[in-house]
Amino acid sequence: MSAAAGLPAALAARVAAITGRAVRAARPLAGGSVGTVLLLTLDDGSRRVAKLGPGLEPEAWMLRFLASNTALPVPALEEGDDDLLLMAHVETAGGLDAAAQADAARALAALHAITAPSYGLERDTVIGGLAQLNTPDPDWVAFYRDRRLGDMARRAHEAGRLPASLLGRIERLGARLDQILDPPARPGLVHGDAWSGNILCRAGTVAAFIDPALYFADPEMDLAFGTLFGSFGPAFFEEYHRLRPIRPGFWEERKDLYLLWPLLVHVRLFGSSYLEPVARIVARWE
Repeated sequence: MSAAAGLPAALAARVAAITGRAVRAARPLAGGSVGTVLLLTLDDGSRRVAKLGPGLEPEAWMLRFLASNTALPVPALEEGDDDLLLMAHVETAGGLDAAAQADAARALAALHAITAPSYGLERDTVIGGLAQLNTPDPDWVAFYRDRRLGDMARRAHEAGRLPASLLGRIERLGARLDQILDPPARPGLVHGDAWSGNILCRAGTVAAFIDPALYFADPEMDLAFGTLFGSFGPAFFEEYHRLRPIRPGFWEERKDLYLLWPLLVHVRLFGSSYLEPVARIVARWE
């Protein structure tokens, strides 16, 4: 161990080789549900965030994609391998208040304006450490049915976390999606995991979005996700609607249909506490 840093010597040496600075101290950061997250202080007083893998290569790819192709604020990535993400530390002050929500709305509206010929992405990504299938499909209903609801429901069932009866009900809903789901005019790039825990704020602005789960989708996927834990409220939706009018039917139907995806992710990750809201939404269309 490196006594000064509280880190394995090999990791301290690796960070020093990347940054040109010795690591003076390290402490854990919250939010390490996928790997360990550490705040490192270097010998010049600057700070970095280190996320330790394995399984981090998709996240590194997504951060680089966002930095190169969008204006969405993300942490600057100094190293991105399967076992280590080394990023600039983002200073924060305050949470997702009304001003920061409006700023998040502007950032996501700009992201959603980036389009592509098909839904999905050039490669698979991850959400919460779980594989997220992105094989492109020009048909949004088919993509959402097969790459999102059907795939995650089956994996949750195989893991023993989704009962066979509820899996069957989800599959029957999927078979009817083309009758009840109004697709968007075109795909939009989504963050994919947009909730308050993944939005770092500073004095009424968004300093950075973290932990992306990128793909091209109906942009309303991000809007629905933002309601799951109450992350987005009136300030967000009023500003977003001003920039990109929300289509009729989102609040009445599509929000719940789109919430099924993050809820199934949570079932797969955390188990039975998320089964009731999944069953309640499915029951709406039975």
